[in-house]
Amino acid sequence: MELDHLAVAGLTLAEAATQVETALGVMLQQGGEHDIFHTHNKLLGLDDGLYLEAISVNAVAPAPERPRWFDLDNFSGSPRLTNWICRCNDLDATLADLPETFGAPVSLQRGDLRWRMAVPASGRLPFDNCAPALIEWQGDMHPAMMLETSQCALIDLQVSHPEVNALRDLLAPFLTDTRVGFVSGPRALRARFTTPSGERMLT
Repeated sequence: MELDHLAVAGLTLAEAATQVETALGVMLQQGGEHDIFHTHNKLLGLDDGLYLEAISVNAVAPAPERPRWFDLDNFSGSPRLTNWICRCNDLDATLADLPETFGAPVSLQRGDLRWRMAVPASGRLPFDNCAPALIEWQGDMHPAMMLETSQCALIDLQVSHPEVNALRDLLAPFLTDTRVGFVSGPRALRARFTTPSGERMLT
């Protein structure tokens, strides 16, 4: 299990994208629509094969038949960094060793991209959405390969939660990405980046 991408949510896609662009000083690229959950996004390519997405409910799309991923049905307030997503080589095997609250695989596709993602039935991930969403890409295509370079790179991601020790211990047998750190405190995600304008923070 290693870090794949980060998600910044907003009440609208414009708000989420503006949050990222203002924080990092770079422009996002067009993403697309997620058919099953009826969300849409814009994307930013990062160094080291990572990327960042600004995401929101698509208000003009029909309501989905199930709760939206990332708990977006219950999102409120200002746009912010809400989720981190880790890729697995074998999603089913990883989920078998984790609590059922991490979700069940859902098959998705957008253009040439195909992937499976674990989504809880409620849409809400464990530890108040501080647990990572798990993804398994299918085929050779990955969003980072399709995005222009932004000259931005993730330095580290800090996951804060009152029960962070339990989350860290739960993930310890799987998580190999040293850029992810855990700190006890109020629920929050904080990511530091190098950018063309120097070091920047996204919360």
